[in-house]
Amino acid sequence: MIKKTALLASLAIAIAARSACGAPGAPPALAELPSPLDLRGAIGYALDHNYSILQSREAIRLQEGVIVQVRSRQIPNISAQGQWQKNDASISQLYPPSTSLWNVELLATQTLFAGGGVQSSIKGAKLTREAAAYDLQTTIDSALLDVRTKFYNVLLARERIRVAEEDVRLYEHQLEDTKNQYASGTVSNFEVLRAKVFLANAQPTLITARNSHRIAIEQLRQSLGTPGSAAFPDVAGDLNFEPVTYEAEAALASAHEHRPELRHLTKLQDAAEQSVTTARSTYYPSLQAFGAYQWDGFNFAGPSYGNENVNGWLFGLQSTWSIFDGRATDGRVRQARSQLEQARISVASEELEVDVEVRQAISTLQEAGELVTASKQTIDQATEALRLAEAKFHAGSATQLDVLTSQVALTQSRTDQLTANYNYLVALANVRKAIGLSDALVTP
Repeated sequence: MIKKTALLASLAIAIAARSACGAPGAPPALAELPSPLDLRGAIGYALDHNYSILQSREAIRLQEGVIVQVRSRQIPNISAQGQWQKNDASISQLYPPSTSLWNVELLATQTLFAGGGVQSSIKGAKLTREAAAYDLQTTIDSALLDVRTKFYNVLLARERIRVAEEDVRLYEHQLEDTKNQYASGTVSNFEVLRAKVFLANAQPTLITARNSHRIAIEQLRQSLGTPGSAAFPDVAGDLNFEPVTYEAEAALASAHEHRPELRHLTKLQDAAEQSVTTARSTYYPSLQAFGAYQWDGFNFAGPSYGNENVNGWLFGLQSTWSIFDGRATDGRVRQARSQLEQARISVASEELEVDVEVRQAISTLQEAGELVTASKQTIDQATEALRLAEAKFHAGSATQLDVLTSQVALTQSRTDQLTANYNYLVALANVRKAIGLSDALVTP
């Protein structure tokens, strides 16, 4: 299932890249963000507006231009040239001497043989273009992972606001309850003062949470590629999830098969092999066929000669062979072979890096899952501890400090649970990216 989904993701992105490169032009017009904004909508918007993705698409257009340029040597080239000249008869190089002449030529040339350099150049350009397409997929995956992470940041900040507001309400209720008990003479003024201190200490946490939420929205706005002038819509979603497990061997196999970074470097390695052939092509002679049609006109000096116009066809073959070029070709071949070896080393190095990344991502996901389980147990215990503390306080067998301490512990447990859920979702997103699953197709 993992391989099938990743393959579909690669195919979808390749189609998107081709459609994006169909005609050059300006980036798509800025659209309004969907309201409310969910994760699916954020990913779809980023695919069309994220600036890193737009730049990578332009890089593909650049490579397509290189292919067109290189292929020009494979098809006939047609050119036209002409001249007109006026001169004194005494310096004319013709006999009888002329005082003016004109010439027009239409010339067509076709390369017949170039030592395999033309074909290898075209193949290399096409491979480089395919490598650019995989580079686009890498950019898309990284950009959408950033969008997903920033989206989770907004959700986490929003939930922390909710927890902080609930704590403030509980401390306000605790303060009001303590005031009532002080009025009835069951507690001292010190208990009231302590309740006020706990309430005051809860306010900075709420202020910080609200500021973190504002910053998280701006960071998400940047990842999406939308300017900051428009009002940001409400964000829909939560930090709930379903636990997922991955087999290490299957994950590594999927990464080797579908990671765009590996495919990108493999295509560059193939292009480097073609570069060696291109460099070696200058060892051989080149052969071209040419054909032309000329129109010539002369204005001869003296009334007895007058004007004369001639025209006609000509065709033939021409060849060049650099017998000795000071070993310049040897130098180019050595450079090409060195670049090929570097490309092979890069592929091997990237494979090792991908293996380590996959194992680390799976290990981090396992850790995050264990922390989620632990946080759920802690929050259940903290909730029960607060309930018992409040019951004992109202029964007179516990102090207000016991209640407030239990409330602080519950707040910390709720914050830890939110953070654990957030870390798990981020770790899961990193595993998906590490094994080659793209958010361009894998929707939440």
